[in-house]
Amino acid sequence: MGLRKQIAHGLIYLSKETCTQMRGKNIVLVGGNSGIGKAVAAQLQENGATIFSYSRTGEGTAAVDFSTDFEELPGLPEIIDGVVYCPGTINLKPFHRISIADFKQEMEVNFYGAIRLLQACLKGLKKSSSPSVVLYSTVAVQTGMGFHAGIASAKGAVEGLTRSLAAEWAPNKIRVNAIAPSLTETPLASALLSTPEKKEASDKRHPLGRVGTPEDIAEATVFLLSPKSSWMTGQIIHLDGGMSHLK
Repeated sequence: MGLRKQIAHGLIYLSKETCTQMRGKNIVLVGGNSGIGKAVAAQLQENGATIFSYSRTGEGTAAVDFSTDFEELPGLPEIIDGVVYCPGTINLKPFHRISIADFKQEMEVNFYGAIRLLQACLKGLKKSSSPSVVLYSTVAVQTGMGFHAGIASAKGAVEGLTRSLAAEWAPNKIRVNAIAPSLTETPLASALLSTPEKKEASDKRHPLGRVGTPEDIAEATVFLLSPKSSWMTGQIIHLDGGMSHLK
């Protein structure tokens, strides 16, 4: 039986056919050793994809710090069928306490890191018959939230990049989409969910009554990488328990 997830105004089905379509696909994944990235890696492996994983710690194909410039990305396959960039930050501060250095660091991790990855992968993406890129934004871009100026600014840039590259790369049949989650149970968000009281309060903020799980986001990511979403590009998928659209 296929897995079903409601996204935006439609339904996504991750069926056995989707699994078959991902078999043997070369997917470049950054940040696959924790949280959402780890869940994405698990589902891609289950579906038979070949993963080229990069992280600062060196787990996977090679150790690479995407917040700094590098000359080349070692171990990339000649043909790249999918790219997923997972690194993110949660540094919530009032605006008057966010330094220019803080803003720059948010951009380095969330935005410039994605640019560095995509520049390194573009040649391989152009050689694929069904290439797809998945980036991540945040519900705080669509929904104004206090103390989110740093991350909302950086992820807002990611959304602009998503739409721009989707338009520019459409002639090459390279699809580019982004997922904008709300609060998700990951190590990155652990401080916000560290007590039963915090967890309950966060659950209640969402119309569907709970925060997200890494698997929620991973299933949508695999769908966007698969040929099942072959007519979808330039989209920001609001996977947030209804927070961005419902009261």
